[in-house]
Amino acid sequence: MTRAAENHADDTATLKAVIASQRSEIEHLKLVVAKLQRLQFGRRAERLDVSIDQLNLLADAPSSAGTAPALPSLEAPRSERRKPVRKPLPVHLPRETLVHTGTDSCCPDCGGRLRQIGEDVAEMLEYVPARFKVIRHVRPKLACGRCDTIVQAAAPQRPIARGMAGPGLLAHVLVSKYCDHLPLYRQSAIYAREEVDLPRSTLAGWVGESAALLQPLVEAIRRHVLAGATLHADDTPVPVLEPGRGRTKTARLWTYVRDERPARGEAAPAVWFAYSPDRKGVHPQQHLKTFRGTLHADGYAGFGQLFLSQEITESACWAHARRKLYEVHQAQGSPLAATALTHISALYAIEAEIRGRPPDQRRAVRQARAAPLLGALREWLEHSLEQVSRKSGLAEAVRYALGRWPALTRYCDDGRLEIDNNAAERALRPVALGRKNYLFAGSDPGGDRAAAMYTLLGTAKLNGLDPEAYLRHVLARIAEHPINRIDALLPWNVVEQLVEPERIAA
Repeated sequence: MTRAAENHADDTATLKAVIASQRSEIEHLKLVVAKLQRLQFGRRAERLDVSIDQLNLLADAPSSAGTAPALPSLEAPRSERRKPVRKPLPVHLPRETLVHTGTDSCCPDCGGRLRQIGEDVAEMLEYVPARFKVIRHVRPKLACGRCDTIVQAAAPQRPIARGMAGPGLLAHVLVSKYCDHLPLYRQSAIYAREEVDLPRSTLAGWVGESAALLQPLVEAIRRHVLAGATLHADDTPVPVLEPGRGRTKTARLWTYVRDERPARGEAAPAVWFAYSPDRKGVHPQQHLKTFRGTLHADGYAGFGQLFLSQEITESACWAHARRKLYEVHQAQGSPLAATALTHISALYAIEAEIRGRPPDQRRAVRQARAAPLLGALREWLEHSLEQVSRKSGLAEAVRYALGRWPALTRYCDDGRLEIDNNAAERALRPVALGRKNYLFAGSDPGGDRAAAMYTLLGTAKLNGLDPEAYLRHVLARIAEHPINRIDALLPWNVVEQLVEPERIAA
């Protein structure tokens, strides 16, 4: 071969390598764009639009790179469309009865006397607008006629010293901001329609005073959460103003959830939020320094230091592994990703059947049904990884799952564990919704106050309480409540006082 031919062959090989690299880069960029478009405009549900029968055919199809390990065939679920039925109106709502009688007292045909033989009853839901009221506390002064001693009843305790806000108003402001996602300036405008002047600065002061007053309850919930044997952890960004710099920084709200109900645990569910000005790994290490058990978490490297000791065990999240495959399937229509998603769905179907059973039963079912499916899935993923480009999005998604395989399959060996970390993601949902409305926190202390309120409101909802009713109950009592009996005001200890008997039965 001449030197010119050798140079031509080298140039051809180089160009082919460049083209292959560019194609891989283009596919990667397409995947990134598709992810961003789905986050901005797409649906959030990670549902497949392909039938299970079609995916079984894809899974059984021969591969050009060799025969892939066979995955267990899945039966298509049978679903019957149910006609929607209107739910009856809640029985605890007050009823007002209006009787509609005809104008005729006699029969319009023969003139005979009319008598009632029955009635038709139809209920209509109405809304009575909320309104302010002023409670006047009058303390008469009594004087003794013999010694001029003056006697007067003690002043009632207020949630905020010398403040004019009652516990009901404070609870409404807090729930409107942190549960209904109404910024304080919007609340101020709403109250102005009732000709009540409550500036945003006044409302902000009330929020700060209330958070300080409720801090012992937050601390009690933190101790309860960290005392569990299993825990769910996650974090989300929160923009926070940087004074003097005219911009925001990205801080973090961390959530830690204790919820043993899926394994029929008796401990009350609770969530604890913590704020940090950045996302350094030292923060979760500080938060969980007293925790001993299994931690459900995503692949964030900051949790990695916790798993180096023998005191905290990692349980990875199948929802995160599935999401990466789903994004590839949505962006590229990959049949390999679709097949993997279908068999991950089978794992979730098993979990749906055993939710609420005791840990030993859950472990037995998982060992019998989920473990063989996981073994076949791992072998299939390893083989599929050899068929795709190492730089492709699908390869990245498969490597994410295989790199965490021991932690992803740990739930099969312990009936107390969950298949994913969705409990923590659900707890963070109000933060994401609120962030779209108030846009940013005003300061680091504002982030701490937000964490405290999300802790109380989230724990109240986990225990089936109306968050506003719970805060109203607590704010009316906590100022005079003994600090050594603060546990009596925890959400799961006041359920019977806040929920009517008929609603508990329902």
